[in-house]
Amino acid sequence: MAFDPTWASVAELAGKIRARELSAVEAAQHFLARIAQHGHLNAFVALDPEATLAQARAADAAIAAGTAGPLAGVPIAHKDIFVTRDFPTTAGSKMLAGYRSPFDATAVARLAEAGAVTLGKLNCDEFAMGSSNENSAHGAVRNPWDAARIPGGSSGGSAAAVAARLVPAATGTDTGGSIRQPAAFCGITGIKPTYGRASRYGMVAFASSLDQAGPMARSAEDCALLLSCLCGPDPDRDSTSLDRPAEDFGRQLDAPLDGLRIGLPREFFGDGLAPDVRAALDAALKEYEKLGARLVEISLPRTELAIPAYYVIAPAEASSNLSRFDGVKFGHRAAHYDDLLDMYRKTRAEGFGDEVKRRIMIGTYVLSHGYYDAYYLKAQQIRRLIADDFQQAFQACDLIAGPVAPTVAWRLGDKAGDPLANYLADIYTLPGSLAGLPGMSVPAGFGDGGMPVGLQLLGNYFAEARLLNAAHRLQQATDFHLLHPPL
Repeated sequence: MAFDPTWASVAELAGKIRARELSAVEAAQHFLARIAQHGHLNAFVALDPEATLAQARAADAAIAAGTAGPLAGVPIAHKDIFVTRDFPTTAGSKMLAGYRSPFDATAVARLAEAGAVTLGKLNCDEFAMGSSNENSAHGAVRNPWDAARIPGGSSGGSAAAVAARLVPAATGTDTGGSIRQPAAFCGITGIKPTYGRASRYGMVAFASSLDQAGPMARSAEDCALLLSCLCGPDPDRDSTSLDRPAEDFGRQLDAPLDGLRIGLPREFFGDGLAPDVRAALDAALKEYEKLGARLVEISLPRTELAIPAYYVIAPAEASSNLSRFDGVKFGHRAAHYDDLLDMYRKTRAEGFGDEVKRRIMIGTYVLSHGYYDAYYLKAQQIRRLIADDFQQAFQACDLIAGPVAPTVAWRLGDKAGDPLANYLADIYTLPGSLAGLPGMSVPAGFGDGGMPVGLQLLGNYFAEARLLNAAHRLQQATDFHLLHPPL
């Protein structure tokens, strides 16, 4: 039987292309054809086959010359929050319609240096603000397991594209759970590294103290390959980049889990967790016990404070970051205005969507005179206490496990009129984000309606290799990551 790239992992594709059993051009053409067949998912917002095939030809030439990188010829796609020279970047917003960056984001450049071939840009919630991918100016992305449901957000296009096998892997960003939650809802694997591990240079900023890039792929093994290329210091271009060298995150994938202590926060398994999600998680945790891990109960007592703290801090930073979009330097500008102030007002009213406007107004309010100490400063103090809770917990365990979201993916439009309901869906991912910890989502079965359930794994700072090891061993014992929607 002929090799079908559709179902191949990143590692398998890289091996086939390097062995010249499949050319990078053939791989790119194959996935471009799949993207064209499944446009109803609305996962891609920008394609340029000529640019893609030019990159593929360069990858084939590098392989022939013996100078190819570890991802040579592997097709990937980027969340539309990363700026790219060869493709437009809109951040899912009318405000940046038609914008083309003169440079590539560091994440894009590093994967290109490793030989990856870019298929295009992927749909996302506007400026990465959302949990459902319904806030995009390009329209909602559809979940490939059920096109009437959301794929999760804000990296919903990335998750849907990988789940539908339109691309072997993709980049995403995680501010409060935007890699982990869509990965869970679409049945794929995604990892957010420790804050500062991956450069934020060239990521259109939402909340600078929270935003972090990471890979989304079928398996932990694939994520380890991509993360090893993505991470590393970038001090000249990102002041929040950590001075910590790149490493091989797949170095201990096959290590046994004997004696691994997995903490289960009692606050994550309360009444708010849907029974179908709980059942899938319980089954996955039993697999860990079979693999030699030990489950221990822990507490993260300030979990319920994560939502109010996050939705003060993130909008405050967004109101500052998005002030640059004023119609002067780049992006949308109102066609008719009376003076400079009127141009600012009309440009921002026309260019920003409702959710972005909501968060800008909240952020501006909590930073205003008389409210800074009462809201923003207090939220930062709570953030510190949440981080302390994790450090206390890690004295009793090596990793923390729990749900990614309280339910499986909901139907499109179900929460569109209730922003708070969307915010509450982030309750399990926000604590780790506020603490800057690495975290990932691993396919763990299915819930109501046959929809995927993700198991969240959280580690202490710089524990990415251990997280990937735990995820990989679970994936060796189960086949959930190999299952795909019937497309």
